[in-house]
Amino acid sequence: MTLPSSDTLVDYPTGAIRSSSRVLHVEPLGDDLVIVLLDRTSCHPVDRAWPDQGPDLAVIESVDGARTAVRDCVVGATDGTDLHLGDAVPVRPGAEGWTFVVAHLVDGAGAPDEGDTVEVHVDAAHRLALSAGHSACHLASLALNAELADAWSKPVAIDALGAPDFDGLAIETSTIGEYGSVDVFRVGKSLRKKGFGVAALDDLPDLESRVTARLEDWMAAGADIRIERDGEKLTDRRRWVCELPGGVASIPCGGTHAESLAALGGISVSLTSEQTDGALIVRMVTETVVPS
Repeated sequence: MTLPSSDTLVDYPTGAIRSSSRVLHVEPLGDDLVIVLLDRTSCHPVDRAWPDQGPDLAVIESVDGARTAVRDCVVGATDGTDLHLGDAVPVRPGAEGWTFVVAHLVDGAGAPDEGDTVEVHVDAAHRLALSAGHSACHLASLALNAELADAWSKPVAIDALGAPDFDGLAIETSTIGEYGSVDVFRVGKSLRKKGFGVAALDDLPDLESRVTARLEDWMAAGADIRIERDGEKLTDRRRWVCELPGGVASIPCGGTHAESLAALGGISVSLTSEQTDGALIVRMVTETVVPS
């Protein structure tokens, strides 16, 4: 069977943890693994464009009941001749002449065959934990931006609620984990030239307290969270939307999320910093507890 000519259809943006699929392509990868491409999947992959959230834990089950674990799940792309995975994808999403796919990496001994009908089963507990962590990350970043709004002396890009986007301008890395996230910001010469007053970060305990208080106010509202998308394809645009007190936040996002603020039992934020290479490195650790 030839490589797919249409992008993978994805069900995970709706919260789905199970999907019925057809195997389009199976290809060896090294000595032990094979790549399995499906027409649709509920398994969230690591995406070079959205690398902050890791892959779902999942199994692929054949009609005869045979099950094989998904060892990894990444975004790939093909020009119809070769298949490229992860960082090896040479083009941007949506590039003309390219098809973007979700590549499931499974053990060779248990791989399904091309043409098989299979079901994808995602680990619900792990999905819930990552979804909570991702929603908390967005909320904490918006709250941090709001509390640093007065630190800017020049106009800069704004965030989804209209505050100067410290998160977007200073972010170095963002990592989504189970029930939380770690964001690392770099405050150096370029940010100061944009008008950011570094003195706003002198008293991190006070800033931490103010960010936490704002998050508590938002959480009390219990607003719904939803993913809006332009279509079912992997490359269709998707947005995280939450109606917060003071405005509706809409953020481009390819990850998975909690269904509402009420589903998050609470969010705590801790801020630390260190000076290195002429810049201030600020680390924000966000944690949440989902009610049982």
